[in-house]
Order: sequence, then structure tokens, then C-alpha cells
Amino acid sequence: MSDEKISDTGRLLPRGAVTLCLLLLTACAVAPQRTVVQPSRESATTQDRQQLVEIARAQIGVPYRFGGTQPGRGFDCSGLVYYSYRQAGVAVPRTVAQQMRFAAPVSAAELRPGDLVFFDTSYKGGHVGIYTGEGRFVHAPSSGGRVREEQLEQPYWRRRWIGGGDLL
Repeated sequence: MSDEKISDTGRLLPRGAVTLCLLLLTACAVAPQRTVVQPSRESATTQDRQQLVEIARAQIGVPYRFGGTQPGRGFDCSGLVYYSYRQAGVAVPRTVAQQMRFAAPVSAAELRPGDLVFFDTSYKGGHVGIYTGEGRFVHAPSSGGRVREEQLEQPYWRRRWIGGGDLL
């Protein structure tokens, strides 16, 4: 009986079988872990944000058109945001008010390229642009204007600043 062991069911098991089972269970318990290196979320987000900025900048010079959402017909401010984000594969609401409600608030100090910047222009619910970095943003200004890039620190925009928003 030295080569056998009694199982829980009362049956005899060969000692070698018990040892083999223990070795297999131990091997499973300490199996080497495979390390998978993936790009960080931040780097992917940075690439997405840069693509969004490039799309918005490509619209510089397109005429302003109230209700416009296409380069061939013109943009209003929220239409530029709507178009740029959709071209980058992100569905966003259409109006400034909806975009403001949908966006996660971001302070001026925490703005990243691709974030939205909101202003109180007392004109049809406000104004929105896309932050491009280094204190600049792209927007469709107003009737008679064209999509352009400007500084947030210009007195006109600084006085009307409401806040930033993140839709990514």
C-alpha cells in the first residue's frame, strides 16, 4: 500500500497519479504572465486630438453661413465643430447649447488641442470654437467672416470666455 493513496471517494489511487495532479495544478497556479505592451490612452488621444485640429484648420478660409455644416456651403460656429468632429469619427450634437451641455467642463489651464472653447457673445446662444493649442482656437466667426484661427487672449474673446469642454 506504500505506492497507493486513498482518494476522497475511498478508492485507491497510485501515488504517481497524485503527484502528477499536484504538479499540474501547481503549474497552472504559477503560469508565467504574458505582458502585452499597448500604446497609452494618452498617446492615442493625443493623435486623435491632433487629427481633429488638422481637420478644423483645413477649413480656414471657408465662408461663414448661418446653419452651415459643410465646407462647400459654409459653416456657422457649431457647424464647424459638428463637421470637424464627425470627420474625425466622433458624433457630437449640432448646436452650441447642446455641445456645451454634452461636453465635460475643462478650465482654461487644462485645455488640450481638440477641446471646445465657449464664449458668451449674446448672439443666438453663444459661440464655440476648437482649441488648437498654444492659446489659439479655430472658429467660424460671424456673418460676412471666414473660418479663422485666433488667440484666446485677445481682449474680445477674453471678456466673453465661458469655459472649455471636452468631447473626446
